[in-house]
Amino acid sequence: MNTHVHADHVTGTGLIKTKVPGVKSVISKASGAKADHFVDHGDKIHFGNLFLEVRATPGHTSGCVTYVTGDADGQPSPRMAFTGDALIIRACGRTDFQGGSSEQLYQSVHSQIFTLPKDTLLYPAHDYKGFTVSTVEEEAAYNARLTKDKETFKTIMNNLNLSYPKMMDVAVPANLVCGIQDPPPKI
Repeated sequence: MNTHVHADHVTGTGLIKTKVPGVKSVISKASGAKADHFVDHGDKIHFGNLFLEVRATPGHTSGCVTYVTGDADGQPSPRMAFTGDALIIRACGRTDFQGGSSEQLYQSVHSQIFTLPKDTLLYPAHDYKGFTVSTVEEEAAYNARLTKDKETFKTIMNNLNLSYPKMMDVAVPANLVCGIQDPPPKI
């Protein structure tokens, strides 16, 4: 299950598909990527007795989604949200390529992630400082970018002056086909 088309690394989806027969790739329809199953905002992905709710959280890229554990009997408590790069612990993903929009990201996080229960555990796609989990309450209080008002946030994001991702020219084309979408047939 991919939260978006990454620009900094090639997804492991294709490799997993070559190693585990029957595995299906999942990504948002808005991503423009190839996959076995496409999801939209509000969809539910069931596995066993559990499910994940799909929440559209565009802004880092135009096709970002966050997967949130269900809000029903028998579902994990506290809830968990897998935020991709829409929300990184104490920060967020950049918005200067792949259809990104700082205004859209701010709206997405505030309407789709910060509205979850305060004790919801947040798991980003990756982190650069060694953090692996946070909560809605912590990020709403301490996120260095997303605690600001929308105009200040947009100014911060527009002035990050980040370098071009080293893997972008390899990662984006590969991730648009979920790594290796159609493995070659075994001979």
